[in-house]
Amino acid sequence: MSIQPELMEILACPKCKGSLEQVKEPEGFGCVECNLLFKTEDDIPNFLIDEAVTWKKS
Repeated sequence: MSIQPELMEILACPKCKGSLEQVKEPEGFGCVECNLLFKTEDDIPNFLIDEAVTWKKS
């Protein structure tokens, strides 16, 4: 899944409003502030806080 740079600039973590990074494995979006990963399944991102998992930036 490829996201346009303009869209990445306005995306924010739904929990802390921090910046997000696109993650390739597992596919999703990682928050650099609160270390949560919002997974993407079938090219659909899931930004529900309760379904996010802990993410360690590599």
